[in-house]
Amino acid sequence: MKLLIRNLARTTTAAELKGIFETYGAVQSCNLVMDRITGESKGFGFVEMPKPGEAKAAMKSLNSATIAGSKIRVKKALPRADSPSDNDGVGDRPADSEAPPAA
Repeated sequence: MKLLIRNLARTTTAAELKGIFETYGAVQSCNLVMDRITGESKGFGFVEMPKPGEAKAAMKSLNSATIAGSKIRVKKALPRADSPSDNDGVGDRPADSEAPPAA
């Protein structure tokens, strides 16, 4: 199950995030979303856990937890709207990160 983690401190590393989620079970992958220009974290990322029960336990326990001074939000990642049949997790993103329509 792929989880979306939002409101991360910009200083949180992928290794730190992975370590936090590993206390709840196996972590298949952990990716922070980085700004292309600055190379800095955008404050959100994805953690994929192969066992749904472990992922749900992590989601329940860590949602609203304070990590590195930031109250994080954890929820199940949803497929992108532009690829509804693609459920492999590629392209998941937070729904409110969409840019406004071009004028």
